[in-house]
Amino acid sequence: MLENSLVFLSVRELGDRIRTRQLSPVELTEAYLQRLETIGPKLGAVITVTRSLAMEQARAAEKEIASGHYRSPLHGIPYGIKDAFSAKGFPTTWGTAPYRDRVFDYDATVVTMLREAGAILLGKLAMIELVGGFGYDDANASFTGPCVTPWNSACWSGGSSSGPGAATAAGLVGFSVGGETGGSILLPASYCGLAGMRTTYGRVSRSGGVTLSWSLDKVGPMCRSADDCGLVLAAIAGYDPADPATTRRKFIYANRPGRSTRYRLGIVKGAFETIDARVKANFEQSVKVLGEFAEITHNVELPDYPYGPILGTIMAAEGAAAFRELIDTGRMSEMANAADRLSGYVGSSISAVDYLQAMRVRKPARLALEKLLAQYDALIGPTTPTVAPYVNQQFSGYGRHFEGGKYVSLTGPGNVCGVPAITVPNGFGQDSLPTAVQFMGVPWGERTLIDIAVAYQSRTDWHKRRPPVD
Repeated sequence: MLENSLVFLSVRELGDRIRTRQLSPVELTEAYLQRLETIGPKLGAVITVTRSLAMEQARAAEKEIASGHYRSPLHGIPYGIKDAFSAKGFPTTWGTAPYRDRVFDYDATVVTMLREAGAILLGKLAMIELVGGFGYDDANASFTGPCVTPWNSACWSGGSSSGPGAATAAGLVGFSVGGETGGSILLPASYCGLAGMRTTYGRVSRSGGVTLSWSLDKVGPMCRSADDCGLVLAAIAGYDPADPATTRRKFIYANRPGRSTRYRLGIVKGAFETIDARVKANFEQSVKVLGEFAEITHNVELPDYPYGPILGTIMAAEGAAAFRELIDTGRMSEMANAADRLSGYVGSSISAVDYLQAMRVRKPARLALEKLLAQYDALIGPTTPTVAPYVNQQFSGYGRHFEGGKYVSLTGPGNVCGVPAITVPNGFGQDSLPTAVQFMGVPWGERTLIDIAVAYQSRTDWHKRRPPVD
């Protein structure tokens, strides 16, 4: 029986022990499976446990490693994936009742790439129904019910990658893979105290995953450290002919020191001045730490574009097209969230003129933001203005996380423009809930963002804290 502390080790630490045969992939997989099967339902974090497949892959990994065939730093590492992605022979529900019994006969590209890297699939993790595309307004927006953060069972884990956030933070999986259209990696990573990376649009294939918005959807890792995000991203990034948006640019990540020169960071004006007091204080403390290895410019103004309306219009219109079958057949009535049962009709009513206008304005917004980002290694701000809300609290879906009052979020602009960002924990706020800081950079700049986040985490220990779930 493995010690519980082992399941909270980083991917790099687990990988080193597996590679040197100090740790058995079979024993590690069994330990995670037991936690996933017992703790996972209490958190609302699991849809399908792939036990038989996981044990088969674990035995194969152990045999390969023993024979000297070591595939990658992920070889023998158990993981979970958001149920937005297909896994051959297992249900792929997209978090919604109309599809709860649907099974595809193929793997998503990210599942294939992780299998080739030697990672072990433990299960399909909970998510907000239809990746939040219909504008849910409370945490009960999945046929499996609300998913809670392991830091406080009265509070939401975030959406739409709710299960990956909760499961990874609770030590139910070694790492997870989520997807983001409007905040679905950064938000749950923040609420659950994780490192989460939104990748550049086109960095990771979406083939075999749910399509909410083909011009906005991104895929990325959710891990216990920024370094782990680099290891996972190296395994899943790359060109895929099944996804025409993917790039042939290489992403290489190894255990090497970051650059020796100081980084250039910009604090976005309005990003922290009017937010929750504890979140603000934690961000200000993060700035002090970052100042040890970076030159920091204050009051950086984002280009003045209506990022929220652009994002909302594109998501609603493309989402209505993607899920037209549910709208036309009336099966939206089977969805868990009341707003989701109606919002598809709203998306269908968006005119072609409004959609094209949003796409037209998006281009100069992207160019302006990229020009600003080129002046810095990263723009920074709090990932969310508050800690996780209570599960019985009503909210206004994605929009509440982008713009509100004088608060300026990086998440909306970053998603509209398809640029990368990484969030890492930076303290605790109300109700012992995590807070986080976000780093956003130029397209294809994931490596620099990870290096900055790793440098921050080498000076802090927030990512090593464990939630009270054992």
